[in-house]
Formats: sequence, C-alpha cells, structure tokens
Amino acid sequence: MHSFPAPALALVEQMRAAAAADPMRAIAFQGAPGANSHRAALEWDPGCLPLPCFAFEDALEAVAAGRAGSAIIPIENSRNGRVADIHFLLPDSGLSIVGEHFMAIHHALMATSTGPFEAAYSHPQALGQSRAFLRARGIVPLSHADTAGAAAFVAERADPTIAAIAPPLAADLYGLTIIEDRVEDAADNTTRFVVLAKSPLDPAALAGEEAVTTFVFAVKNVPAALYKALGGFATNGVNMTKLESYQQGASFAATAFYADIIGAPGDPAVDRALEELAFHCKELRMLGSYRQARRRG
Repeated sequence: MHSFPAPALALVEQMRAAAAADPMRAIAFQGAPGANSHRAALEWDPGCLPLPCFAFEDALEAVAAGRAGSAIIPIENSRNGRVADIHFLLPDSGLSIVGEHFMAIHHALMATSTGPFEAAYSHPQALGQSRAFLRARGIVPLSHADTAGAAAFVAERADPTIAAIAPPLAADLYGLTIIEDRVEDAADNTTRFVVLAKSPLDPAALAGEEAVTTFVFAVKNVPAALYKALGGFATNGVNMTKLESYQQGASFAATAFYADIIGAPGDPAVDRALEELAFHCKELRMLGSYRQARRRG
C-alpha cells in the first residue's frame, strides 16, 4: 500500500528497495520510517533491513509472501493496554511468534512552528499515552495511522496550528522542530513487541531457558468450562502471565481467549497442563514458544 504522506514516501521506497535485495534480513513493521516499531526492529536486530508497511496486516503479509524474513508487532503498552489485536491477526496468517522485545517509549511534540497548537496528530496509542499532557494544554488529539506518519503529515501540511506526537527520530527525518520532549504521561511507558516468522522455534531448542508460550483457545459451551480448562495450569504449577478474552463472530455467544504461559511444550508440567486444557476446549491453537525477554513477576 502507498498511503504514506508524501514526505515519507521517498524513504519508504528506499527501504523497500533495500529489503527487496535481501529479504531474509528484512524486518517488516507497521508505520512510516521513524515510528516506534522502526526503532524496535533496529533494537531487535541492529543489522536488519527495516521494511515499512502501512498496516499490521501488510507487515504480516510481507513475511508470508517472502518479502521479509520476520515482522515486529507491538501488542501491548504498559500505559494504554492492547495495541494490536494479534489474536485476530496471527492465527490465520500462517506465522508464529519467535521472540519478544520490550522497549521504553518516549514521545515528543513536534511541528513546523512554535505554536500555539489547536490539535496534535498521532497514533491512538500515543495519544492515549499522552492524554494528560494534551488535556493540560488544550490541544485536541486527532488520530493518524502511526506516529511517524503523523509527523510526515504535519510536515506536508505545514499548518502552524497543528503538531504531531511522535518519536524524536521522526522530527529529524521530516524536518520538524521538537517543541517539547518526553510528553508521555508515565516515565516508565513501555511497549511489548512480538517477532513473527514463517517457521516456529522448536521448543526443544529452548530447554534450560526461561521461555514463554502463547496460544489462543475457545472452551466448550458448558458451565464452569473456563475454570476447568485453567485448572491444569494451577495443579501443575505453570504460571499463566496473560489471559485476555475476545469475541468470535457477531453473536457474542462464542468467547475465545488469548494466553501466555511461562514454559514450553516438552516440559512435563506444561505438557500436562496443555493436555488438560485441550480436553475442555473446542479449539486450541499454538501461536509459538520463544525466549522470555523480561522476567515476569
């Protein structure tokens, strides 16, 4: 897709050409050059070729089609909750989670003028992470597809009454002036990313390491099904660090769940817990086992 603002397009095309020449080194990410996901790709693999994609689906499709060796997707933020609906995007993509990365998130208010500003554009997550800052200054938050894309849009518009909230790198890339740095409301603002690839990691390769396993499941429609399904994790001493519900279809009758546990298949306790879970489920799909980047608890 070519829906990036004009100031970003030349950079996007350069990065796409570099990725096309060596796709296995490419890491697809959602957003324009300068987005937080761009920085996350470089932190994960400093030698990679970042491949900007307009939407999360485009980033996953780039891996599935062989235009990138992997993708890095933000899935949750410590301040503003869920970022990407990975439980919807991943199961049908044919990809697996092969890693996770935690990154401190810092945003800046940037513009072509020094203000005053009537509105600030950014991704809804960045706006949510800077809600108090904007409210205190009477700046109206306006949504954009991504943070760096918002910066490119503000540069393109050259309207002195609008600003962008984006990573400082975006100001350098698009010729904007940073009006105020560190505008996020929480000093410990952190986003968790997952790395996706065509082939899953072999759980046996994680033996002896702290690992995370991610899966989605739907329980049978019987009383106390969820309680029974999760009981095996408690009785086998397997720590479940994440459990989120989501709806399947428009009937609101079929609730599914996304979960992270500590451990990987091959560990007898994990195998027993997953076997008990499967008994109480009408669907269980493994999304991947991978090394734990940050210890839980």
